[in-house]
Amino acid sequence: MALYWLCGINTLFGATYTPPRRKSRTTLHSSPHHRTSRLTSRIRHASGRRRRQYNPWHMTSYGDSAVGDNPTGEDPAIRAAAIDALGKWYGAVAVVNPNNGRILTLVNQKLASEGAFTPCSTIKPITALAALKEGLITPDTTLQGERRLRAYGSTNINLAKALALSSNNFFSKVGEMLGFDRLAEYAREFGFGEKTGKDFPAESAGQLPSGPPAPKDGGVGMLAYDGLSIDVTPLQMAAMVSAIANGGTLYELQYPRTPQEIAQFQPKVRRQLYNLTPYMADVKAGMAASVLYGTGRFAYDPQNDIFGKTGTCSEDGARLGWFVSYSGQVIPKYAVVVFLRGGRMMYGPHAAEIAGKLYHDLRMRDQSTAQFVPALGVIAPQNR
Repeated sequence: MALYWLCGINTLFGATYTPPRRKSRTTLHSSPHHRTSRLTSRIRHASGRRRRQYNPWHMTSYGDSAVGDNPTGEDPAIRAAAIDALGKWYGAVAVVNPNNGRILTLVNQKLASEGAFTPCSTIKPITALAALKEGLITPDTTLQGERRLRAYGSTNINLAKALALSSNNFFSKVGEMLGFDRLAEYAREFGFGEKTGKDFPAESAGQLPSGPPAPKDGGVGMLAYDGLSIDVTPLQMAAMVSAIANGGTLYELQYPRTPQEIAQFQPKVRRQLYNLTPYMADVKAGMAASVLYGTGRFAYDPQNDIFGKTGTCSEDGARLGWFVSYSGQVIPKYAVVVFLRGGRMMYGPHAAEIAGKLYHDLRMRDQSTAQFVPALGVIAPQNR
């Protein structure tokens, strides 16, 4: 474990966004307890001399992620909370109303809309829904997980625990049962490979592979648990998790700017996923468990129902950390996606921690704005 925390050396300044080119890739588990055999810091020899070992991550983890954004039309309080939660870390934050597809704030707009990256373990909810719909598994199906799961009682786990603890073994087996064509079909249904809307002219559509990864790259199993060969934007992930939150409606994401556009805002439905609605509750149970005791537990708030999924992997000399999530058990209120890119500290549980701070601040804000106004006899309006 000590070797893991030595990994990566980052500079403190100069973070800039450049569209990635896939060159090399290392997959890491989305748990904060994963290990790597690469030593990436200075190692002291017996002679007392030090030499630098190979560092697989070549990007800084720090920067002002809001530089260059145009926040016109956003809720300034929500944006301020998102910027404060992200702090000095380099990444993007999207906050969306999952009931209509309106973007409430988008921090690091260029990275969030134009940069397409491996989804890492955030692909697992889609794999789960596909397998449930195809009748390959039930919520009670148990499969062999990793040895590390002994700490949680047994290595034989069901779907909820596999999502909570982000078991690669479980979802690799499920992916092999599904096969490439079916898995790609469900990913496409959730909007992968498509732009999320029309409000970002330079938005990337990401990519879906035309065929399964080669066996040497892990094949369909790795595609199912890590998203290998898939590229997605943070905006696409916001649309995806919003569809899970609201029970199966994939909205076009819209970014109204002027007071008139905001006043005339109308949701636009891209497609209805009613065939998946009966299985959403089973996936939501795993996402809730992730926040209660799993890899997303740093987002936990005892006064807020938060559902989420972490993701961690690396590509092009940078680590990627994802947390895709929403809040509100009965009526979802916010969908929040945190994406981090940089060095050793950029991993899923860290993204969950940032989201947890944001959710806390949003809850406190909502409690404040929902107070009764005696002089007017009305409740203060909420964000549409």
